Amino acid sequence: MTSTDPTIVNVVGRMPYASNATLLVDLADGQQGIYKPADGERPLWDFPFGTLAAREALTWEVSAAMGLSIVPPTHLVEGPFGLGSNQLFIKEDFEFDPRPLLEEPSERLWPFAVLDVVINNADRKLGHIIVEEQTNDLWAIDNGLSFHDEEKLRTILWGFAGRPIPEPLIDGLVNLSVRLRSGLHARVWDLLSRAEADALAARTAHLLDTGVHPHPPLDRPAVPWPMW
Repeated sequence: MTSTDPTIVNVVGRMPYASNATLLVDLADGQQGIYKPADGERPLWDFPFGTLAAREALTWEVSAAMGLSIVPPTHLVEGPFGLGSNQLFIKEDFEFDPRPLLEEPSERLWPFAVLDVVINNADRKLGHIIVEEQTNDLWAIDNGLSFHDEEKLRTILWGFAGRPIPEPLIDGLVNLSVRLRSGLHARVWDLLSRAEADALAARTAHLLDTGVHPHPPLDRPAVPWPMW
């Protein structure tokens, strides 16, 4: 899946139920996107205001560096309401129930679990993993609460705790480590902070050293609420 030109040409309307300003837009390449202007963010106590758009875009860049195709292409753009993230719109299959994927858990969720550890995702709800209507592909959306330099991982994907990370994902972590040294660390530093760039590199190195998915923390909530 690609987005050849993420330039916004028209605002279609506001997406319902979103906590921040979230707009469906038409793109110059004929596709549609989800535009989240930074000025439309709801202030949070632990994430600096106006940075969630960059965190959304960086999640896609990290995912791509790992060779994963689970985050829709996401760019920082200058839109009609200022700087924001623009993510390629995925037509979701609302008839699909993702809850059975958690029971084993499904091997299809492994890339999501490892990506969330890497980016320190503080809000991986079940509703943030959607199924594309025509392809049945799984996609990770709403990735803004990520990259904090403090440990904040909150996820519904603890079913992999203590299990060895599959070899293809280890290879992806190696690729990410290389990309961090060749410019991605500097980009995270530029868009967020040096502390967050260093923490990203440290989490990547730790996963490569241990080779296993971590266990949930005991000193703070490990699962987001609501879980959906």
